[in-house]
Amino acid sequence: MTRERRLFLWAVVLAVLVGLLAVLNDVLTPFVAGMAVAYFLDPLADRLERMGASRTLATSLILAGFFAFAVVLVVVLIPPLQAQVVGLLARVPDLLAAIHDQAKPIIERVQARISADGMAQLQEAARAYAGQAAKLLTKLIAGLWSGGMAVFNILSLMVITPLVSFYLLRDWDLIVARVDDLLPRDAAPTIRAQVAEIDRTIAGFVRGQATVCLILGAFYAVGLTAVGLDFGLLVGLGTGLISFIPYFGMAVGLVVGMGIAIAQFGSDWVSIALVAGVFAAGQVLEGFFLTPKLVGDKVGLHPVWVILALMAGGALFGFTGVLLAVPVAAVIGVMLRFSISHYEHSRLYHGHDWLPEVAGEGADAGRAGAVAAADAEADTAADTEADRGSEKAG
Repeated sequence: MTRERRLFLWAVVLAVLVGLLAVLNDVLTPFVAGMAVAYFLDPLADRLERMGASRTLATSLILAGFFAFAVVLVVVLIPPLQAQVVGLLARVPDLLAAIHDQAKPIIERVQARISADGMAQLQEAARAYAGQAAKLLTKLIAGLWSGGMAVFNILSLMVITPLVSFYLLRDWDLIVARVDDLLPRDAAPTIRAQVAEIDRTIAGFVRGQATVCLILGAFYAVGLTAVGLDFGLLVGLGTGLISFIPYFGMAVGLVVGMGIAIAQFGSDWVSIALVAGVFAAGQVLEGFFLTPKLVGDKVGLHPVWVILALMAGGALFGFTGVLLAVPVAAVIGVMLRFSISHYEHSRLYHGHDWLPEVAGEGADAGRAGAVAAADAEADTAADTEADRGSEKAG
């Protein structure tokens, strides 16, 4: 089979997978969530196996502990979070009025320096953007809770996800071995190398970033509550949990937290500074300790690429797309780096007169030679196929 036919076959397989994801989007969420849980906990199961436990016993113990911890966490946090959500919604008008009173002197100074026409244009633009944001938020909430799918998705997450997690975690090594057996033999080493790189990228980001988010959520919640901020538990946990979106989580938490602080403390700038100090300490903790230690600097996922992947996944496939966004971004990133590496060691990049054997030494020369050999093999196969077609035609 020529290279062109292989590429066509893989393109067809990819198109079928994307089509199935689009068609089955509404029912795939618990399965994707279960796969994420199994992938996240697989190293722990492997460790228990090395200690002498069977795979079934290790899976049962790990998932029982994981979901028990999740249930306890929800039972402990839901009542105070619910109370804070209700209290925050009830106080939104008062908070907005207090923020307006605090910002009124600044607004008056700005109005004094801007003409009436300019101020009218600014107000009109602010109303337009606020209206668009409100429409988008309303559409998002309506999409999440429209019809009976919301209840179905919640029940499926509670019932199906643990089952999927159990069977996938128990059979994870068997599934990986079976997929490895199905790889094309001539391309298996290359595919294994790229899959290992993808696994390293996803593990470094997903496992590491999830741990960072949990630690930051606890830090912000405790810190904001300790300095006396109203709804500190809600703001802190929310800021930590959305910190997987680079910069966005911190920005949202800072704006909401400082807005509540200004409305609550008024002219008490010491308390407001303490709230700002909690967010600053959280950024220092994340930037200098948590992210370098738990995520690392070799993940290869740029923050802009992660944000784009999350937005595109959510827009195309909803919550399931958000769950798949980072793994898909990791796969695309690894494949792009692999393709660029091949391009930089090919005649398309260097020219037709380029000689692989003098292009470099060591690993670079070997890689260049391998690429050139693969190109020659593909050309030979194509010529052979063309000759056979000519013979048949004759």
